[in-house]
Amino acid sequence: MISVIVPVYNAQTVLRYCVDSILDQSHQNLELILVDDGSTDDSPRMCDDYAAHDPRVRVIHQPNGGIAVAQNTGLDAARGTYIAFADNDDILDRHNLELLLHALESTGADMSKARWRQFGVSQLEAVAAEAARGAAEPPHVTVFRNPLRAYQTVFCKSLRLAGDRLGRKTETRYFNEANWCRLYRRELWDGVRFPEGMYAQDVMVAGELYSRMHKVADIDVVLYHWLQSASSVTHNERSFGYYHDNVAAGVANFAHALDEGIVPARSYYTMTTMLADEPHAHDADDPGNRACYERDRAAVRALLSRLTPAQRVHCATLAAIRLAEKQIYDRKIKNMR
Repeated sequence: MISVIVPVYNAQTVLRYCVDSILDQSHQNLELILVDDGSTDDSPRMCDDYAAHDPRVRVIHQPNGGIAVAQNTGLDAARGTYIAFADNDDILDRHNLELLLHALESTGADMSKARWRQFGVSQLEAVAAEAARGAAEPPHVTVFRNPLRAYQTVFCKSLRLAGDRLGRKTETRYFNEANWCRLYRRELWDGVRFPEGMYAQDVMVAGELYSRMHKVADIDVVLYHWLQSASSVTHNERSFGYYHDNVAAGVANFAHALDEGIVPARSYYTMTTMLADEPHAHDADDPGNRACYERDRAAVRALLSRLTPAQRVHCATLAAIRLAEKQIYDRKIKNMR
């Protein structure tokens, strides 16, 4: 059985697209855990209605605590052999769980993953219809080892495209901190929970989680549709706390990767760019935030001193490429309607 965990918060206008896409999966042996995180709209009633009509749905109502609290509640309640996550406004392809499970079991990997794509709210009906038809099964599954190294080194889109053109299948080794469009063996999460009360909860657990994996299976097919919302935290949050939490997560992963003998290029990008953004936050002048910025700057400086000159140039070059890509990405994706 697969446990699918969905934190729910004030999602009444889009929740049905997400839940229907999960309950209509071609792989039916699942439990859907809807964690209502203190919603104030009609989402709690909608969740209860689903549970009343489908025994695979379990609903947990709790006071609002944030996405990390909701995800941890789901993990604590999960009974499946495998774990999957979804955001309450996204849509799963009909064959998502089936293909990810086949990739996982046929290769003996610790995690399987597939491709995703972004879409705007005006495309909801069309994307839901496409997902309901289901994607075709890909011709093969690609397996790679040392996912922590892949996470830290393969993150620039332009370099991934160049690698694919050279026949290196670079794109198969790419994955970020998002936990959706993946299927995990349950034991990977034993003793691992998201830190509560911080923005970068998924980034913070990345290093430890990926260190537990020996190999990952990738399938080259779009199985997850990610709704873009201008009001989302990813696109809209610009507080000092947001930047600081990402610096803290970058620092933790940077140190972890160095201890594992891996050059932490992605974490270099995360902690240096977010540190540069801290002084520009709307609440940066708060005395406590100014003191926090100085501590963050000292922590980053100490970690950078552990890099060799060549490693530092390598990391800085990749960070510059990624930053340029982000400007293009932001203009294209964040303006989706």
